[in-house]
Amino acid sequence: MDPVKKSLWSLHLTVILLGATALFSKLIPLSATDITFGRSLVAFVVLAALVKLTGNSLKLQSAKCYAIALLLGVLMAAHWVTYFAAMQYASVSVGMIALFTFPVIAVLLEPLFERNRLHWQDVVSALVVLGGIALIVPETDLANETTLGIGIGILSAVLYAFRNLIHRKHFSHYSGAHAMAYQTLIIFLCLIGFASDQVYQASLHTYGLLLVLGVFLTALPHALIATSLKHLRVKTFSLVACMQPFYGVILAIVILGETPTWQTFVGGILVISAAIYETINAQKRQ
Repeated sequence: MDPVKKSLWSLHLTVILLGATALFSKLIPLSATDITFGRSLVAFVVLAALVKLTGNSLKLQSAKCYAIALLLGVLMAAHWVTYFAAMQYASVSVGMIALFTFPVIAVLLEPLFERNRLHWQDVVSALVVLGGIALIVPETDLANETTLGIGIGILSAVLYAFRNLIHRKHFSHYSGAHAMAYQTLIIFLCLIGFASDQVYQASLHTYGLLLVLGVFLTALPHALIATSLKHLRVKTFSLVACMQPFYGVILAIVILGETPTWQTFVGGILVISAAIYETINAQKRQ
């Protein structure tokens, strides 16, 4: 098979696997914190082993890199916990749509990191996202679990946008597996004091699900990303990555039996369209 086509198939598989992580917020009978704690431990062991098996050193280049890795890990810990919490309060479909406000949020935050200014198109994208979110919010009262889930999902998107901007500016010279090995270790260390007794008393079935989540839906996708980028442009990767909520929603319908409302579908189309537009626009500016 042509290397480019093979990489493209690999990339779609990666995005499907990342989209499937959302299902485990419902499949694993643990809190968002406990799920993240177990996921990070499994993923760290696999990613660290992968880095060593490929003949690379786990060491970072400087003290500054270790400080950045710490910051990225803390942001990822908060992002992963809020990611799972959003879907536990709302639904996988609604939670994923709320999360994928992050490309537009990143554009709005970018002037804090780069010497560039907002364009009117970015403001329009933000308004489109706002309209999409408004469609899926059932009521403005946070006592409504779906509304609360959307709010937590947007907070998760803000955390992820900050993480991505810092990573791109200060940590992008490390491979995905190397960078995530450190971040998953820090996530694990951050959550040791917050994990409940339930995670230590879980059934073998629950541990099996955590193993699948950590190995096949966390460590494996980040290894595949590095492989895909050898033959694909970053723009192609970014655009295909915008398919993640689509794959996640389809999997939620098929596996969990979710039935998204028409407002969720229309709101999702608006949010994902804005994400795709900003992804294309970002590549043009670079």
